[in-house]
Amino acid sequence: MTTQASRRRYTPALALLGVAALSACVPSAPKQLPPEPGPAVASATDTAPRLRGPEPGSSADFVASLMGQDTIHFENDRYNIDAIATNALQAQAQWLMRYPTKRATIEGHCDERGTRDYNLALGERRATAAKNYLVSLGVSSSRLNTVSYGKERPVALGSSEDAWAKNRRAVTVTIE
Repeated sequence: MTTQASRRRYTPALALLGVAALSACVPSAPKQLPPEPGPAVASATDTAPRLRGPEPGSSADFVASLMGQDTIHFENDRYNIDAIATNALQAQAQWLMRYPTKRATIEGHCDERGTRDYNLALGERRATAAKNYLVSLGVSSSRLNTVSYGKERPVALGSSEDAWAKNRRAVTVTIE
């Protein structure tokens, strides 16, 4: 019982001692406050990371800027550039002209129908047609490569007209 009585006596004293110790840690206000912050001024040595969007001129910027227009689609067994494809290729050409040191590869793709050799040849014709259109818009042909994947890299699996239509495409990919 004596230990409980002594605990009751020391508990308020310990609490007051703790409050006193913590109040000693409170910093005092400075004699002079710093000036109000003004508008931010970026310096030439400012290397802070960008918080918004991809790096201008990067592959991510290409994809983000074109919003899906990095890919054009074709009709079955065709490699001609239609009106929808011309809009996408014009947007690609504008981006490539804005970044004249960037190079791109145009990938030709086909659906699953047809032989491997036939689809590789058709994919090459599709990629070349897209390249030629970009060159006609002023993009240097030395900055553009083509490759055909035929039916080897489908984006849509399945044996339906919807899947086949998605796989008949040419995709422009910028090179870092």
